Amino acid sequence: MKLIIRNLSRNTTEEQLKKLFVAFGEVTSCDLVLDKETGKSKGFGFVEMPKEVNALFAIKKLNNKEISQARIRVKIAEEK
Repeated sequence: MKLIIRNLSRNTTEEQLKKLFVAFGEVTSCDLVLDKETGKSKGFGFVEMPKEVNALFAIKKLNNKEISQARIRVKIAEEK
């Protein structure tokens, strides 16, 4: 299941993002979206977890949680 994480602190690293979700189960990919010009975080990213039950639990526990002085939003990513 692919999740989108919004409102991340601009200082959050991909490693920190992955560590947040690994606490709830296996993470198959973690991608922080970066600005092409500056190389800095745009404040959102994607995490993929193979087990739906783990992903749903991560959403329940992490959505609206304050991480690095930013209240993150976590939900299921919509397919294009």
